[in-house]
Amino acid sequence: MVNAVLAVALMLLVEFAISGSFQVPEPYLWAGLLIWLVIFAGQFWRQRHLCRSCEEPTKSSRPSH
Repeated sequence: MVNAVLAVALMLLVEFAISGSFQVPEPYLWAGLLIWLVIFAGQFWRQRHLCRSCEEPTKSSRPSH
């Protein structure tokens, strides 16, 4: 979530540097939403994967004879 906010802030900063105003164009809002969704989905998937790997019993890398 913080990464998405920082990405949008960076886009706004670049827009201000180029145009001299903080008017937020609609494509920036859609880009910010897309960035937020991608980051949220990635973090959700990562957390889900970590939780599942904790529940599985650990397998030894050495073969038992």
